[in-house]
Amino acid sequence: MTGVAIVGQDLILTFSCPDRPGLAYAVAGFVLQHSGNVLESQQYNDTVTDRFFMRVEFTVPSDDVDRIRQQFLPLAERHSMQWRLSPARQPVRAVILVSKEGHCLNDLLYRCGNGTMNMTVAAVAGNHRTLDQLSRGHGVELHHIPTPAGRKGETEDAIRHLVEETNADLVILARYMQILSPELCRDLAGRAVNIHHSFLPSFAGARPYHQAYERGVKLVGATAHYVTADLDEGPIIEQDVMRVAHHSTPAELAAAGRDVETQVLARAVRWHCEQRVLLNGLRTVVFN
Repeated sequence: MTGVAIVGQDLILTFSCPDRPGLAYAVAGFVLQHSGNVLESQQYNDTVTDRFFMRVEFTVPSDDVDRIRQQFLPLAERHSMQWRLSPARQPVRAVILVSKEGHCLNDLLYRCGNGTMNMTVAAVAGNHRTLDQLSRGHGVELHHIPTPAGRKGETEDAIRHLVEETNADLVILARYMQILSPELCRDLAGRAVNIHHSFLPSFAGARPYHQAYERGVKLVGATAHYVTADLDEGPIIEQDVMRVAHHSTPAELAAAGRDVETQVLARAVRWHCEQRVLLNGLRTVVFN
């Protein structure tokens, strides 16, 4: 006897709302009403802000996501939820911004190419042409968007146009050494991820690893965060450190820093693409 294939898909629901009893039960009941099956569920009660955060991945025998969203809406409104419901396997479209250093770009392109990152690189854009060959080697064209002095608005308009033209969901600053304007930061709020070394604010400006060497640091690290108008102070997604020794040269410190930056940015981007990061004011909840 030939079976009939059931059309369905995996969905991810994320939300936050004022904490109250029965929220997880209500979501589980909604999934059950749609003949669904919960695959993964994580939740967090922030007792300081009295907010509830939840991420649920579930499968349903339906491919009509819009209809399921509409049916979830009354429950979301009843509990004042900030929520998102979307297909779990749908790749996030990203634009990667770069300058001259290619370690983070190379790692992200490699992960996308081998299928370990749920992301499609829609475009790479740089204010230099230095990484053109690297980008093309992974089959992605690098768009040169220069940053001439006094014409920041033109540069950012070009970035906006590229994001809109490629229908990108995410912008990644992969060692993009330009400061975004408050206006562009607002336009990209919650969908732009940056990476920087952990020496800030102690060793700001040029040659931070030489400054760190002169002070005899023993830890090299990196921070990945969402971009805001407050430079390098957006909600933190991920951080890590690596121990270094007294005999480590500035070049060795910089190499260690590149390794940490690569790993931290990759984790932050992967968690964002898997909808594991929820904003909680100036902080984040990360269901990793």
